[in-house]
Amino acid sequence: MSVEVTRLASGLVVVTDTMPQLETAALGVWVGCGSRDEHVDEHGISHFLEHMAFKGTTRRTARQIAEEIEAVGGDLNAATGVEMTAYYARTLKEDVPLALDVLSDILTAPAFDPDEIAREKNVIMQEIGAVEDAPDDLVFEFLQATAFADQPVGRSILGTRATVRSFDGKRLKSYLARHYRAPNTVVAAAGAVDHRAVVAEAERRFESFTGPAGPPPQGAKFRGGVQVERRDLEQVHIALALEGVPQCDPTIYSLQVFTNALGGGMSSRLFQEVRELRGLCYAIYAFHAPYADTGMFGLYAGTDVADAAELMRVVVGEIAAAADTLDEVEVARVKAQMKAGLLMALESSSARAEQLARHIHIYGRPMPLEEIVAKVDAVTVESARAAGRDLIARSRPAVAALGPSGLERAAEIAQSLVRKAAA
Repeated sequence: MSVEVTRLASGLVVVTDTMPQLETAALGVWVGCGSRDEHVDEHGISHFLEHMAFKGTTRRTARQIAEEIEAVGGDLNAATGVEMTAYYARTLKEDVPLALDVLSDILTAPAFDPDEIAREKNVIMQEIGAVEDAPDDLVFEFLQATAFADQPVGRSILGTRATVRSFDGKRLKSYLARHYRAPNTVVAAAGAVDHRAVVAEAERRFESFTGPAGPPPQGAKFRGGVQVERRDLEQVHIALALEGVPQCDPTIYSLQVFTNALGGGMSSRLFQEVRELRGLCYAIYAFHAPYADTGMFGLYAGTDVADAAELMRVVVGEIAAAADTLDEVEVARVKAQMKAGLLMALESSSARAEQLARHIHIYGRPMPLEEIVAKVDAVTVESARAAGRDLIARSRPAVAALGPSGLERAAEIAQSLVRKAAA
């Protein structure tokens, strides 16, 4: 594999990884803005803009956008995150120029037809409704809003019905012009691609992406707190969060090892203790989501009402215990899982293109596999334990819960994690 990087005069970065054994290519455009870049009255506009990108340009109708890619057996998609929005395609190698043409067209010349805007508003209303009807999704919306209360990072990516209804072509164009600029943009490709050809196509097709980098987002501050909502459900859905670390924090690999050992798979402490030994739930897992200036360690479980308090007592105990008793066998197992995951990702052109784009946005360069593996290998039992202790001591928890009853008691037990750490 051969990774090449070119930074154009405009500031746009092109990064590729040529995999000569493949006949297909994955490529996309990753723009460094997302929901946390929105003003209060723009809540949800990043996601709305992502939807509208596929609804027609000055050269293509919405149907033509879909048909041109699918006519050659390719696919086209997009995703909006807190700090990044991605538009990507996968095609046969000979159709890479077509994919770049379509991707650049939807971003540089969107039509923002009023009829399409009206239709897409209704689609997103349905998407908001779908989340509200799915408690295992909604609890994470509550958790984010509680952890980062009254801040862009804490707001739902989808927006609200009121803000979505307020969007029009003028506001979409304004947001696009403010944030979709060359220094905020990475074109990444992996698989059957030629770097020089991709650079030439990107330079020509994104020449309208001009100007300096867009304005930085508002800083984030983890606040913590409790949000519970009574609902007529069969289960209680509980999510807990603690302040994590930023993407470039030197302890991030130690914290990831701690997180995975605690709740990252079937061999993790929480899965074994809470599900396998006690039978208190079907699903339980932990994760760490890093951002540019902060991070969020999260944990989710769904359980019967009668078991909610007991489950949270066990969870709090396991988190505190892991920070003191994580052992060599657990750390070695998690490190092996992480390294295997890295190698498996290299076998997927789509995953590789996304990884390269994220590296450019986060580190300013593609991080070699050997460097990542070395950072994982450098994690020790003590550094993983220390990351866990720091996690518990860093902030008061954020707790979100949905269910018929027993929520307040379960949330109170979750909040005791800080007291346990201080004891």
